[in-house]
Amino acid sequence: MSKILIIEDEEAIADLEKDYLELSGFEVEIETRGDSGLERALNHDFDMFILDLMLPGVDGFEICKQIREVKNTPVLMVSAKKDDIDKIRGLGLGADDYITKPFSPSELVARVKAHLARYERLISSNVQENEVIEIRGIRIDKTARRVWVNDEEKQFTTKEFDLLTFLAQNPNHVFTKEELFSRIWDMESIGDIATVTVHIKKIREKIEYNTAKPQYIETIWGVGYRFKL
Repeated sequence: MSKILIIEDEEAIADLEKDYLELSGFEVEIETRGDSGLERALNHDFDMFILDLMLPGVDGFEICKQIREVKNTPVLMVSAKKDDIDKIRGLGLGADDYITKPFSPSELVARVKAHLARYERLISSNVQENEVIEIRGIRIDKTARRVWVNDEEKQFTTKEFDLLTFLAQNPNHVFTKEELFSRIWDMESIGDIATVTVHIKKIREKIEYNTAKPQYIETIWGVGYRFKL
């Protein structure tokens, strides 16, 4: 069953959309504020977003922009604003469709079904499976560049992700700070390798239960670091 998030501050409209979509077999959740809707959209899995433009907290344009930075999930923008400039801006930010109020619920359902079907075809056409590393509760999706620790997704910067992945792909191998700096930052150490230590500390804060007694990334004093199996 496809799961849809509606971000709409007019509760009557949101409830109407929800009712029609649920009658069509979809699972639907509602957020009435832009800020809480954005948080939920970024941190939970949905198959489609129905997004109003004028929202308290964060407007729909900003929500769409931030969703598109990390997800390809279909976005349908809904607005009472009929100006072409708003439609062009919304589509330019990555929205898949734009519908103006008032609209018939049956039209909304039809558009949702069409976009979900197109998205499912796109996903199924990509037969290559994501490359995933799993070690004692840590799951690293190299293809999607996402990390879960005990089924909770954690957010990593580019270099943090690269460093964690490199160590996890080479378990029980001890690397010096100079080697890690050269591999991850793609340059020879010029004497300042403190950035490696800083990144290791940040990674530990995200993956270790107790950073004082790390279970994953072990410090080999006087040498460097290794990822323990």
